[in-house]
Amino acid sequence: MDWDKLRIFHAVAEKGSLTHAGDVLHLSQSAVSRQIRALEESLNVTLFHRHARGLILTEQGELLFDATQAMVKRLDATAARIRDSEDEVFGELKVTTTTGFGTLWLAPRLARLYENYPSLKIDLMLEERVLDLPMREADVAIRMKEPSQADLIRKRLMNIKMRLYASPEYLAAHGTPQQMEDMSQHRLICQHPGTAQVAAGALLVAELMTHDVPSTLHVNNYFGVLQGVLNHLGIGVLPDYITEDFPHLVRVLPEIESGEVPVFLAYPEELRHSKRVAVFRDFVLDEIMAYRKRQQL
Repeated sequence: MDWDKLRIFHAVAEKGSLTHAGDVLHLSQSAVSRQIRALEESLNVTLFHRHARGLILTEQGELLFDATQAMVKRLDATAARIRDSEDEVFGELKVTTTTGFGTLWLAPRLARLYENYPSLKIDLMLEERVLDLPMREADVAIRMKEPSQADLIRKRLMNIKMRLYASPEYLAAHGTPQQMEDMSQHRLICQHPGTAQVAAGALLVAELMTHDVPSTLHVNNYFGVLQGVLNHLGIGVLPDYITEDFPHLVRVLPEIESGEVPVFLAYPEELRHSKRVAVFRDFVLDEIMAYRKRQQL
């Protein structure tokens, strides 16, 4: 198939309009229309349903769009690798991780990365959904379990545990629990057991809820849980790495904690030689190493 026609088809499918596609491609509407008709004739199919409000892909058009989308992502990855020069790191790096880890640990430390590479553009995508790295939904992922996708380079960064924390003000007003049964006198701040989270955290919450906790505040990420704890609303289930940036918080029931949760960094095999990926990976590893040393002091 003619790549020029496929490129035009892809733009029309993305924009849903001949006119808008023409604006992006710097072509007239009639030129775009001719190329689409020629592509349809060469394939002997109809690629778009045409109506007054725009264009909608047919079933055959959706199949072709899936193929062109994969091609575009591959080309973008190749272009990014080409742009990585020997002496300079620049361009966009798409990083995905969970909302909790991204807001509580990663984002506060990025200033040091930007100091060394001021031309780097980071697109930080915080969500619980696991993005498809081989399909280039992101360049690098930091996840709370080992990635299962094929063709990924992966590095185990550290292990974390979920523990109980409260503010000194909350404990002064409501008392400090001495055993699990005392949780029946306190408000628990946590993620709802049914929300997307690490299994170890969900198991800890389920265990705590067996002790007749009278009041709860459910938040769908650990950043929200932390805000509740900082505002003295109750005792929160939080990852242990928050203690470095919030040292005034008090660990409650120190014998109670979740199982270990592994933290992995991963990126596609095809980005093995990307300098942007390399500097980000090395930055994270250096921060983890420094964090471990401080924990040992």
